[in-house]
Amino acid sequence: MILNNNYNPDVLTCLANLSNDEVFTPPQVVNQMLDMLPQELFRSKETKFLDPVSKSGVFLREIAKRLMKGLEDEIPDIYERADHIFTNQLYGIAITELTALTSRRSVYCSKYANGPYSICRKFKDEEGNLRFRSIEHKFEDGKCKYCGASESIFGKKVRQDLESHAYEFIHTDKPEKIFGNMKFDVIIGNPPYQLDTGGAGRQAKPIYDLFVYQAMKLNPRYLSMIIPSRWFSGGMKQLEDFREKMMNDGRIRVLVDYANAKDCFPQNSISGGVCYFLWDRENVGDCKFTNIQGGQSNELCRSLNEFPVLVRYNNAVSILHKTKALDEPSLSQIVSALCPYGLPTNYRGQDKPFDNALILHSSDGASYIRPDEVLKGNECVDTYKIIIGKVSAEHAGEPGKDGMYRVLTASTRVIGPHEICTHSYFIIGNYDRKDLADNLLGYLYTKFVRFLLLVTMSSINLSKSVFWVVPLQDFSHPWTDEMLYKKYGLTEDEIAFIESMIRPME
Repeated sequence: MILNNNYNPDVLTCLANLSNDEVFTPPQVVNQMLDMLPQELFRSKETKFLDPVSKSGVFLREIAKRLMKGLEDEIPDIYERADHIFTNQLYGIAITELTALTSRRSVYCSKYANGPYSICRKFKDEEGNLRFRSIEHKFEDGKCKYCGASESIFGKKVRQDLESHAYEFIHTDKPEKIFGNMKFDVIIGNPPYQLDTGGAGRQAKPIYDLFVYQAMKLNPRYLSMIIPSRWFSGGMKQLEDFREKMMNDGRIRVLVDYANAKDCFPQNSISGGVCYFLWDRENVGDCKFTNIQGGQSNELCRSLNEFPVLVRYNNAVSILHKTKALDEPSLSQIVSALCPYGLPTNYRGQDKPFDNALILHSSDGASYIRPDEVLKGNECVDTYKIIIGKVSAEHAGEPGKDGMYRVLTASTRVIGPHEICTHSYFIIGNYDRKDLADNLLGYLYTKFVRFLLLVTMSSINLSKSVFWVVPLQDFSHPWTDEMLYKKYGLTEDEIAFIESMIRPME
């Protein structure tokens, strides 16, 4: 228990996660986040902390341990100190009734705050300062006005006794009223990441940004949350807005990024990795950005808004400076949008060829369709072009056992006249000569290009937007890595970094 600092073994290190979107935070990671805060906060009996998305109670528990140590001199009596900390300094909002009980057990050593085994003697009710309220979504035109949840999936009539996932903290216009206009010095936690919207392909809507916005609305002195890194680049319009706000805020003073989420959450594959940050209300400036990859960390103080997207690898910044210095056009100019021919992913043609048929490439292989079935992109039907799958080669963006990435799948290849594709792919280039397309393919296969794609991706998805950083070349001749390294004046260290990250294409 907290009073005697006896935490071995720590049950919170081995809890099974609720899902890939509602992840229990390991105590080690919690303490790394707490280390970012000014430590004098834990030596003041006035500091107030809020975890608005408590699942296991680990954040409040670890804060309590630090306060118990930090306030030893000011409140010598251990029981009075505990009573003061738990009743006046620690507050939480659980995401479900079950996590409320779990969190109270972790924080108060009792699932009932006023129970006989509770570490705090002052609470008059069962919940203490760790509350849970069953909230309903407020649906308008089939979507929740607060989080965008689909009424067809999360409506009361559909779910009945199931959890609604209507999180109290973001389902209100006045979050300050939850604890009676209380001012918090620190808001810290690990919010749910996304909700199923019921859209095409069972797409999921990110909601972690809503928790960050709501926490900022309370205007704490410090804000720290651990969230997916997908906002770094690409994503839905919602995440584009979030990225712009975060990159230009200036108060993100520390950001720690795990490109492989398993380096942070060993049991979870989270596409694009995860990150945690420290937002400092009174302190504007550059950000101390740390990459963690395979247990190795790299730290650099830099501006977050230097590039159109947030480049996650510090070692890549100097390389990007050199590739952009020549002010060349971007390869994105010859990259199509997704679904280049207007044919959905599940579109299929006939099994056997027929007169005047077009070859349709899909995830199932080749089939045959009539020319009049093509809905758009007719100018790219009778030419040579590159077909690229919209998903990268790595599962959840995780590298292979050697720590290296391939980025592009083996399906990346030249297709010729009378060949097209479904929404599973997009295309690059549009040439009358096959040698031009072949040279473009060779360029895409270089480690140089695939490295540039990797550093601007924050999910497993490829799209037109990730090619902004790749320079457009003259494809009348082939390109090799050695030619590109020389053209852009890369140093031996920069070349070694690229070579250490990118696996050869088979």
